[in-house]
Amino acid sequence: MSGPFAERLGGLTGIRANRPKAVAEAAARRVRRSALLGPSGRLMIIAADHPARGALAVGDRPLAMADRTELLRRLCVALERPGVDGVLGTPDVIEDLLLLGVLDDKVVIGSMNRGGVSGAAFEIDDRFTAYDPAAIAGQGLDGGKMLLRIDDDDPATVRTLESCANAVTGLARQGLMAMVEPFVSRRAGGRVRNVLTADAMTRAVAIASGLGATSAYTWLKVPVVEEMERVMAASTLPALLLGGEVSADQDTALAGWRKALSLPSVMGLVAGRTLLYPPGDDVAAAVDAAVEVMT
Repeated sequence: MSGPFAERLGGLTGIRANRPKAVAEAAARRVRRSALLGPSGRLMIIAADHPARGALAVGDRPLAMADRTELLRRLCVALERPGVDGVLGTPDVIEDLLLLGVLDDKVVIGSMNRGGVSGAAFEIDDRFTAYDPAAIAGQGLDGGKMLLRIDDDDPATVRTLESCANAVTGLARQGLMAMVEPFVSRRAGGRVRNVLTADAMTRAVAIASGLGATSAYTWLKVPVVEEMERVMAASTLPALLLGGEVSADQDTALAGWRKALSLPSVMGLVAGRTLLYPPGDDVAAAVDAAVEVMT
């Protein structure tokens, strides 16, 4: 990578070291959208909050997301594609993008609880270690996202439930989207695994929908599973599909998204690694294909 964009990326550390106030200045300059949903009535968000939870692997590449310059390059490619509405990330990623000046007219969602480090014994105790509602509002972002894994055998689940409920309430008081990503989870072989069945996701959706003092600003972020019609019938809240893991069979993934997007409460897609690190590494083509299924 060379040229002016490479120079801009290379200058980020210098700006952070010498002018930390530049982050707040860039946030204040950002041109915000007037509404979450664009003319299409859909929402296409690129997710990039994985590294802050120590989840750096993509497919058979264990440290694919560890190179921040490469991640930012891919994010900028994705954000430039027609039909992409915005980005979801932790403060470090969002602030890099703000400094690069690529978030005007984009929906920007701050990722909130990254304390459940991938593979850790305390993974279910998913504490809020990134954005909080006040910071999201203060930086002019459009909402906050939280991960909620419900493990009936792990007492730490109740702390995460309470924290998510407080975040939903706090965001609603600011008039901002609260994006809840719920799963029923189990620990197997020392690892936390999400249970991707219709019954499990129906239960997770029902629990997530009732969090907080109001659900007026709550959206759901859900994976595509079998019997999605039954899963989505558990709530009237608007939902976005979770892109999921990178698949060698992208056509099957796209077909699953297209079918789920036909359901009335499904308003769009939030995808990260599957679009940023697709087979063949053609980010633009992967993003364009995902946008096409929403039309």
